[in-house]
Amino acid sequence: MEEFEIVRGSKRIYGKIAFPRGKGPHPLVVFSHGFGASHVYDSGMERPFVESGFAFAAFDFCGGGPESQSSGTMKEMSVLTEADDLEAVIDWARGLARIDGSRVFLLGSSQGGYVSTYVASRRPDDVAALALFFPAFCIEDDARAKLEEFGGAVPDEVQVGPHMVGRRYIEDALSVDVFELMREYPSDVLIVHGAMDRIVPVEYSHRAAATFPGHCTLEVFEELGHGFRTSPPELHERALGMAIEFFRAHALRNAGNAI
Repeated sequence: MEEFEIVRGSKRIYGKIAFPRGKGPHPLVVFSHGFGASHVYDSGMERPFVESGFAFAAFDFCGGGPESQSSGTMKEMSVLTEADDLEAVIDWARGLARIDGSRVFLLGSSQGGYVSTYVASRRPDDVAALALFFPAFCIEDDARAKLEEFGGAVPDEVQVGPHMVGRRYIEDALSVDVFELMREYPSDVLIVHGAMDRIVPVEYSHRAAATFPGHCTLEVFEELGHGFRTSPPELHERALGMAIEFFRAHALRNAGNAI
């Protein structure tokens, strides 16, 4: 994979991009990691996409996690700052000669799934299709619970899971109704969620599947929790295979020829 850096205001976004054989232009999958993670968390997942003819970009959100190689800290991060990061990556990638800007696909896991949905809904013409692994559509409800916990006044620092975030994280989460926003994304969506997910209950994805105005396929893995690290490896391979076939169908539809 080739490294890249993007400047967004005072921030620096670090990432990697891999290309399939041939000069292109290639369809592109942009992957967004979850809360507290980094592109390294899902290292290696680019291979099946590249072997299937897709370019694949993964990056670290600014302040996205302790291992992030992008600038910023988790106390500066929110779903809206991450949305700005993802938009910057999309704009940069669409300007590359080897990328087909009409065939850009978003893949997001957990909070990265929320952010991917936010961006796709704000920029539907720039996102050909959307795939989400256990998307964290609970973020607004979780933020509201934190607000109640602190009696309506959010402190400067808040513990969310194992990490400390800033007040902005809560405030920005409360400022967005993601279920209302997703009504603005008309293209097809694939959601993979685990029935055993205790962090983001699968009911949130059932609600999302009924809310997206286009065709939304929800695949529920009965034996899966939140994430693939503690699950049998074949579940991750199965989910990636579903995403690849989903994107492949839309790449063919958009281009009118094979990738």
